[in-house]
Amino acid sequence: MEQPPVQQGEGALPRPQRARGQGRLAAKASAAGTRLDVLYQDGCAKIRLPKTFDGTMEAVLINTAGGLTGGDRIDWYLSAAAGTRLTATTQACERIYKASASTATVETRIEVGAGARVDWLPQETILFDRSSLTRRLEVDLAEDARFLAVEAILLGRKAMGEQMETGLLRDRWRIRRAGKLIHAEEASLSGDVAALTGERAVLAGARAFATVLFCGPEAEAHLEPLRRLVGETDGGVSHWQDKLVARLVADDGFALRKKLLPLISHLRNGASVPKVWTL
Repeated sequence: MEQPPVQQGEGALPRPQRARGQGRLAAKASAAGTRLDVLYQDGCAKIRLPKTFDGTMEAVLINTAGGLTGGDRIDWYLSAAAGTRLTATTQACERIYKASASTATVETRIEVGAGARVDWLPQETILFDRSSLTRRLEVDLAEDARFLAVEAILLGRKAMGEQMETGLLRDRWRIRRAGKLIHAEEASLSGDVAALTGERAVLAGARAFATVLFCGPEAEAHLEPLRRLVGETDGGVSHWQDKLVARLVADDGFALRKKLLPLISHLRNGASVPKVWTL
């Protein structure tokens, strides 16, 4: 007997639901300071703007999906017009969970206009065992713009007995000033991450690490103060042209944050981190 035709999708496994998000924010200058120009939110990407009283703007980026796994994607776009001051952070640590297939993707693009400053200060990203994350940061600076970026990674939470044994992290940074590339880096951890990060030339067993980047004409003046803050055993600080880069490692997230806070405050001219960091 002839069998009835199989309907499309019949017998196939259902596709897992994936998180998608896109958030865009543009700041403009006004007589009262930095003000909102454009705000766009789609999917799981949300942006909140706490009230400020110093003429600057603070944006809190939120992933309402509560974390990311393979196949999820979030795109952020921030633009600071000439003469504005914008600080962007996240509501909480971003969690990257076990991926059954594919990779979670986070792409951030930032444009900083003439005489403007952007501080990119997301809270730590936590990579759980067998997670997969591909991340990209693209920044375009005007000739006299200033930019501060902090990105911290935790390979599991030590206090919870977690460790990223295997998985994938790909992190790509491209920073340009007036169209000219001034900073490029690629970080990659894959396969047996625990064994790789146990190597002395990598993390020597540390589970937390961070990169701090500052671009601005006063970068060289920050070199020695930051070296004193970092110390001789927990990382290093380098400077060339108008760029300063600090690398830090720590046993866990708590120890890393204790090291990061004074560095961030110093590079923010004494201002503390956004309040959501301390909740």
